[in-house]
Amino acid sequence: MSSPTSPTVGFDLDMTLIDSRPGVAACYRALSEHTGTPIDSDLVVNRLGPPLEHELANWFPAAEVPAMAALYRRMYPDYAITGTVALPGARAATAAVHARGGLVIVVTGKYEPNAKLHLDHLDIEVDAVIGDLWAEQKAEALRAYDAGVYVGDHIGDIRGARAASAVAVGVATGPCAADELAAAGADVVLSDLTEFPGWWSGFPAGV
Repeated sequence: MSSPTSPTVGFDLDMTLIDSRPGVAACYRALSEHTGTPIDSDLVVNRLGPPLEHELANWFPAAEVPAMAALYRRMYPDYAITGTVALPGARAATAAVHARGGLVIVVTGKYEPNAKLHLDHLDIEVDAVIGDLWAEQKAEALRAYDAGVYVGDHIGDIRGARAASAVAVGVATGPCAADELAAAGADVVLSDLTEFPGWWSGFPAGV
């Protein structure tokens, strides 16, 4: 665990630390070709955040969703990793936390093994990755690691932070605009992670 003066900071993954839209779109196109089911990949990547199964339910009958989710996750490493890039400020944000002796955890709705592949490929240094958690479920991991701050791009991330009594930091780099994040209860909203080190430098020790 982190020291009392340097709290653990949690980050969401998709559209917070990484821009996975090109890779996700490529994987959905491959899934569409494999199954013969039309999928609007451009629409899909403009609403990233909720669990995979929620999105697949828009394109497949409910009974097929579990099998399609398993297939997508198997295909994902071949189609989605190399096309994904780190968002501006991602590495600097995690480095800023480490520089103060804090721990960095990634708490994401993404399948955990695939989340780790992204972070390894992009050389984003974190201390733990916890996957398959969405919205208020994220509070389980945040509480387990005594996270004092959680950073995310979606109103679901803000709900998770608040459920864990962590400081909710919104970044307007995903599908939710700054005013939506604020309305959902974000304590602070940043344009992107390039603003995080400056904000973090003023974050009070011991909070």
